[in-house]
Amino acid sequence: MIFSALFLTNCSKQLDTNPTNSYSQDTYWTTSQSALDALSGCYNLLSTEMFTGKREFLLENLTPNSYDYTGDEAQTEFVMGAQTATTLGINSRTWTVSYRGIGRCNTLLDNIDKIDMDKDLSSRIIGEAKFLRAFLYQRLNIVFHGVPLILHEPDIKADSKLPRNTYEEVLTQILKDLDDAIAALPVTYPKSDGGRVTKGAALAMKARVLLQEKKYPEVVNLCKEILGLNVYDLFPNYGGMFKKANEGNKEIIFDVRYKAPDLVNGDYNIIMAQYNTIAPTKNLIDAYEMKDGLSINESPLYDPAHPYENRDPRFYQTIIYLGMPWRNRTATTADLHETGFGYWKFTEYNATTQGTIPANQSDDNFVVIRFADVLLMYAEALNEVSGPTQDVYSSINRVRQRPSVDMPPLPGGLSQEEMRESIRHERRIELAGESRYFFDIRRWGTIDVVMNQPVYNYKNDVIQNRSFNPNRDYYWPIPFTEIDLNPNLNQNSGY
Repeated sequence: MIFSALFLTNCSKQLDTNPTNSYSQDTYWTTSQSALDALSGCYNLLSTEMFTGKREFLLENLTPNSYDYTGDEAQTEFVMGAQTATTLGINSRTWTVSYRGIGRCNTLLDNIDKIDMDKDLSSRIIGEAKFLRAFLYQRLNIVFHGVPLILHEPDIKADSKLPRNTYEEVLTQILKDLDDAIAALPVTYPKSDGGRVTKGAALAMKARVLLQEKKYPEVVNLCKEILGLNVYDLFPNYGGMFKKANEGNKEIIFDVRYKAPDLVNGDYNIIMAQYNTIAPTKNLIDAYEMKDGLSINESPLYDPAHPYENRDPRFYQTIIYLGMPWRNRTATTADLHETGFGYWKFTEYNATTQGTIPANQSDDNFVVIRFADVLLMYAEALNEVSGPTQDVYSSINRVRQRPSVDMPPLPGGLSQEEMRESIRHERRIELAGESRYFFDIRRWGTIDVVMNQPVYNYKNDVIQNRSFNPNRDYYWPIPFTEIDLNPNLNQNSGY
């Protein structure tokens, strides 16, 4: 589902405004195409503002997995525990972009009933908009822990005085929106509508929300329902699933789509592989098992003189490392100048690609939810409910034994705690670089341990000292610019 840049710009002008603009709501909402165009504006916010460039990857830099020397969007302050009430960066961008998208969704939801149109199409559009609104509110709710809950089209006078709703109130609305979406959305679409939200995406998003809340039995049931759709499966080629040639493959449950030259992703290729601004850390590298399924501290295959040999095959499909064949030469510190590592996973570069992919022509999609994540959510939730049952083993081993990975199955006889640690390790490796680890370590309550450690490069030199205050840093500061505009917003504790 790709829309031209010109069309989206015009759609944005219509939707991302307040009711005092020159457009008339009475004249706009006339045909089903009007509703579809408005929905395009809701999707467009994801591709042009939330997932463009390195914005989503910045969340990976707020974990032990990666490092960014630029400090963009105040990430350095956040990882060093130096953010204050006046810090503006990833917190303010998340607030602004999310509410812009929520406003677009609300505008559509408030006005679609004015249109005399096919009821099934109307119901589907409403379901898509509610999914997107829930997705945006969930992100706000996790990092700010309670935000103003706005469910009507933008009204500056009224909205500028709203206090924060509680975390629980926002959560209730998120789940309601997702339930409505699940009921309304189709299981699949024609290829021409690829990229739209499906029933599977809404089910998976609800599973994510409830996993955050440790509602393990409900997560198990939701994952079973996704499995029962018989739509998704693991893509055989782990690294290949992210490539443009395999767009919309059977593992992808929801992705943000791009198509050059009209809609590009802000140059994932350059960000990840040329500028090295999202640089994997030695901590992540050392977490990859050897191909025998043992850690580098346990395996006889590990050779400190050749540390990158005999690793989990996902290592070679995710990481660029010094000395490997890269872009028709050998990768050197000139390429990997920050930590000695880079991400191959999200680029079109390979061992023989020469030169560079043209600037502003990178259009790989950002994968938001995929089937492997569902299998691992299922394994995690089921292990918490029943311990390491055969279904837990089967789910995690299914991920480990993807044809292009083929890692050994987990050893039998694990305790519930041992299986818990195995699942957490598997999530880190399988989803490396995909910005899920940020949310994982927060809900596991391990972020105050793993983010109170230094960052090391390939030579084992410390390149950054990080700090996380568990009494404050689980929640980001409300942007002070928003509090200046609305004194009814109270700041999070400790800022």
